[in-house]
Amino acid sequence: MELNADMGEAFGIYDFGADEALMAHVGLANVACGFHGGDPVVLQQTVRSARAHGVRVGAHPSYPDRQGFGRRAMEMGREELAATLIYQIGALRGFLDAEGMALSHVKPHGALYGRAAKDRSVADAVADAALVFGVPVLGMAGTLHEEVYTERGLEFMAEYYADLDYDDDGGLIITRKHVAYDPAEACRRVERVMREGVAVSVNGREIPMRADTVCVHSDTPGAAELAAAVAEVLDGAA
Repeated sequence: MELNADMGEAFGIYDFGADEALMAHVGLANVACGFHGGDPVVLQQTVRSARAHGVRVGAHPSYPDRQGFGRRAMEMGREELAATLIYQIGALRGFLDAEGMALSHVKPHGALYGRAAKDRSVADAVADAALVFGVPVLGMAGTLHEEVYTERGLEFMAEYYADLDYDDDGGLIITRKHVAYDPAEACRRVERVMREGVAVSVNGREIPMRADTVCVHSDTPGAAELAAAVAEVLDGAA
């Protein structure tokens, strides 16, 4: 199991997230493709930084919602949504090609990620796009992420979030703005997921959890310290 992080979300003169500090701790970088964060220069810089650190790069496409940072759901038909995702993933792959790197995976961002877990049409749109590039898709085990992506012949990677809460049904609580998490407590929870296949909901309920990778967001306060602690736990279990 390795650490992944959502990053590359700065834009223009606006800095965003602890990308460079995270690169030392992650194996996978989920890079924004311009529709919720990121721009051409940020895409290029993030890919180059990932290459320098030996980090594999995947696309982190979103709804076209820069003002809401992709964390607001939008009503889009399957064909339009798939085209929107192909457009974003293709932009990132251009920068990867320029650096001699391969596209590693696709991971939907924010509200798109949440909707794809529950809405088959949205999950199919994600699969439509991922199949164009022939790469694995990250998502939540036991949801339509896993069901649809595997049905469509895609490799699926289940993930657990070290810096988001889960509801009592095992659903991810996607917030507009992330808050700080205690690294020690986050590590204890990651260890339970790894050893027991159990996570703890926001109300303290134990819920089944399977994960192939653990995520930390670059915009979580203290992200670098959290990532370092979680990475140590994952490395120790290898």
